[in-house]
Amino acid sequence: MKLTWLPDAECRPRRIAIGTFDGVHLGHREVIAGADTVLTFDPHPSQVVHPASAPKLLTSLERKAELIASLGVEELVVIPFDGAFASQTPQEFLDHVLVERLGAEQVSVGDNFHFGAKAKGTPAMLADDGRFGARICALLEVEGKPVSSTRIRQLVAEEGDVAQAAKLLGSEFKLNGTVVHGDKRGRELGFPTANLVPDDRFVTPAHGIYACRTGQGRAAAVSIGLRPTFQTGRGVLIEAFVLDYEGDLYGQEISLTFVERLRGEERFDGIESLVEQMNKDVERTRLAVPAGASSEA
Repeated sequence: MKLTWLPDAECRPRRIAIGTFDGVHLGHREVIAGADTVLTFDPHPSQVVHPASAPKLLTSLERKAELIASLGVEELVVIPFDGAFASQTPQEFLDHVLVERLGAEQVSVGDNFHFGAKAKGTPAMLADDGRFGARICALLEVEGKPVSSTRIRQLVAEEGDVAQAAKLLGSEFKLNGTVVHGDKRGRELGFPTANLVPDDRFVTPAHGIYACRTGQGRAAAVSIGLRPTFQTGRGVLIEAFVLDYEGDLYGQEISLTFVERLRGEERFDGIESLVEQMNKDVERTRLAVPAGASSEA
């Protein structure tokens, strides 16, 4: 799939799906179905228009592109969203972006999509334009509730229910991070961990213990919780014990795909009870995520 920033896009006949598509969940996939081009925004418009209330995101632009490419889309066109673009009227968006720049023949959006200054542009305006066809998709429901990025953020960040989130996403939740030096507590207990400091721009699963898969297919028992950090005193740390791996990961970027939440955080009376529970967590992880054969983590 080709990734193009809007100023570099060449005009050609396009079937375009438009949206922020954070998470590229099942509802987004309904909107994208049949499109050869996806038009999205970076950064997320709310980070520009309402920065104080902007949500943490489920996906980086790179992850969003990866997921959209898996749907068979030919091109991802990204609008560099800033204050000037936010002030563009809905009609200017229709005229200059969809028609003149992108050559839209068909446009697909969710029925809650709004565009232009003060979000005054509506799906009805797209349907009434006449220069292109318009496909307006109703919100998809699963188990009687609308599928939304907001709902999935709650499942991941507040409840840690990564399994249910995966059902709504259509893929497992995944995050990337660079391995940093920790306090070596895991190594002293016989469980050396790769420590990642979460990127505050993105959703981190709720505190607890998870069965994960690394980018190389290895199983990893992962703890998320408060730990000392060098820069900020105390902060959230992701500690990944990669099963059957003994290499040095410091400074490397690794990905973690979350398969199942094993339990919440617990306080233990002593080291022995903690180690006993950690062994149980590792065995449950081994069952949930068959370890890969790669020599890399």
